[in-house]
Amino acid sequence: MVDPFQLALDTRARTEAAALRATLRMPRPLKRLVAGRPVRVDGQQLDVDMQVVLRLQRLHEEPSVETLPLPAGRAAVLRQAAVLGGRQPIGQVRHVHVRAVGGERAARLYLPDAAPPRTPLLVYLHGGGWGYGGLGSRDALCRHLAERSGVRVLALTYRLAPEHPAPAALDDCLAAYRWVRDNADSLGAVPGRIAVGGDGAGGNLAAVLCLRAREEGVAQPTLQVLICPATDLSRRLPSRERFREDFGLTQGFVERSEAAYTFGVDRHDPYVSPLQSKDLAGLAPAYVLTAGFDPLRDEGEAYANRLAEDGVEVELRRHPGLMHGFVTMVGVSRSARRGVAEIVEQLQRRL
Repeated sequence: MVDPFQLALDTRARTEAAALRATLRMPRPLKRLVAGRPVRVDGQQLDVDMQVVLRLQRLHEEPSVETLPLPAGRAAVLRQAAVLGGRQPIGQVRHVHVRAVGGERAARLYLPDAAPPRTPLLVYLHGGGWGYGGLGSRDALCRHLAERSGVRVLALTYRLAPEHPAPAALDDCLAAYRWVRDNADSLGAVPGRIAVGGDGAGGNLAAVLCLRAREEGVAQPTLQVLICPATDLSRRLPSRERFREDFGLTQGFVERSEAAYTFGVDRHDPYVSPLQSKDLAGLAPAYVLTAGFDPLRDEGEAYANRLAEDGVEVELRRHPGLMHGFVTMVGVSRSARRGVAEIVEQLQRRL
């Protein structure tokens, strides 16, 4: 089987990945020299690993994704994911197809080493602003989660904007979730222990999937794992302004992505902005994880609070020194791996 890590990396990118890993393995005082002065905002200090990643990305003078033509931007996202994710060991990866609207879509089933015939299953929805990303963009993360938690992970794809604005992605994800529940046996999943999760746009889709499932009478997942989720596209909470530049996820990327995804759709629609829902009762228990230096921080935390107000079991965790997208950095950053380790613990404990 072709190694997806090698497939996404050219010679320069492999050199870049090796240099980044070597830098982040240095003793902390040396990393601080590379990173520069500590960055403090909102009483939080940016983690030194995050600061090194940002510094080296600026030194490489890579163009911002949102300034590139769409095909080049999508390729850049996959390349960066391979650089930051590295090679992650996994027992087995199976390529499968799941039913979606209008046909089948590619998916990957990650089986941990020495997995028993049946385990709980996490359905994972990738981030990338609803218009970027794919199976390769979260391959390292899904491998990491599956191998360390002992839980199967099924990574899904969905139609991307701007070619397919909302609600296409949600329609695909809900159809795939139905298919997973109907085909749990063939996936080796325990039927009553199926979770959904995602990061960024994927966290948004996981949240609204639960809303749509409730309205359509589909059984709720055992757990929803919302990682730095976008929950309100209708307004700008303070963190969107405070971290609009310089921390990975830029205002330009957010604005371009949201405009493409919501073309012709009211941004107050709860299936786009779940924080705008008038009633969140009856949804699956939630683990909501936010990052201190993330433009989406405040809306993720506001959504967790709303869930709790409406009687949903919620655990909210903020990593104050991390930034949006840290879950893609498991190949280079100890700080990122510590953050992801908490997701692993949640999967083990709750599933």
